[in-house]
Amino acid sequence: MNKVLITREVPERFLTDLKQVADVEMYPEQQKPMPREALLAQSKDKTVVITMLSDQIDKEYLDSCPDLKAVINLAVGYDNIDVDYAAQKGIVICNTPDVLTETTAELGFTLMVVTARRIIEAAAMVQDGEWTGWSPYLMAGKDVYGKTVGIYGMGAIGQAFARRCTGFGMTVLYHNRSRHEQAEHELGVTYADFDELIARSDYVVCTAPLTEETRNKFDQQVFKQMKSDAIFINIGRGGHVVEEDLLHAVKNQEILAAGLDVLAAEPIDSDHPFLNEPNIVVLPHIGSASVETRDAMIQLCIDNARYVINGEHPLTPVNKTR
Repeated sequence: MNKVLITREVPERFLTDLKQVADVEMYPEQQKPMPREALLAQSKDKTVVITMLSDQIDKEYLDSCPDLKAVINLAVGYDNIDVDYAAQKGIVICNTPDVLTETTAELGFTLMVVTARRIIEAAAMVQDGEWTGWSPYLMAGKDVYGKTVGIYGMGAIGQAFARRCTGFGMTVLYHNRSRHEQAEHELGVTYADFDELIARSDYVVCTAPLTEETRNKFDQQVFKQMKSDAIFINIGRGGHVVEEDLLHAVKNQEILAAGLDVLAAEPIDSDHPFLNEPNIVVLPHIGSASVETRDAMIQLCIDNARYVINGEHPLTPVNKTR
């Protein structure tokens, strides 16, 4: 009998069809990640494992699972998985692209506006009883309409973000590892080299996947090249940013502010230095967190698992196996 492990609790209603073709084991926690020791122990006899970004699927893990046919990541990203080594072992890796594109872009645009207009600070002022009345520059932020936004990564999420910018009359620059002429034609975006993008943009938005090329891309040198009133938004991966350099840039007014939905290590403790800086807004990695989108992501994972178990090609593989 095929066996499936799901490393975080999902609604039971999604499991009905899967249980017809496999024994299903699910870690009974929704908020806390599955401990590494439990992940290794409970995966040893599994055919398919449905994983989260918090699960490290590395060489040690893959070598410990002799029956494993597929790892299906409940995310569009898969930098937590050694994809190349999995391919060598004949293990297919799947993700959940497309279904979360618009939701993630929506969150990114919201984060940009919230950070620019100091919404979190303003709400906290009211809640803490510190609002004493109207004044001309009370919580004065930065305009979004008519500004220049630079998007680092013109994939599906970057394009969805750009579409939202057009309604705000923004000039959209982008940098990608290759030019995206279709996006230029359809969205009116303009390609710029990286140095030009960060120097010209009022808002720099990172939507790129994490690779060795993009890791630590945003460092002290980059932040120094930005406008002093620029705002940095990251909805890509925390690994794109040297966080000590970002904190220094904001504290020393090299840039105005930052809005982050992703961090290098997640979750963070309440004493993390970002949380003491009013010009840095931190969200708990909720880019795709709408009920409709999370439902669609889970269903896609289940469908991929059923296809693999039935000996069919999965819907969204990211690697080619031998």
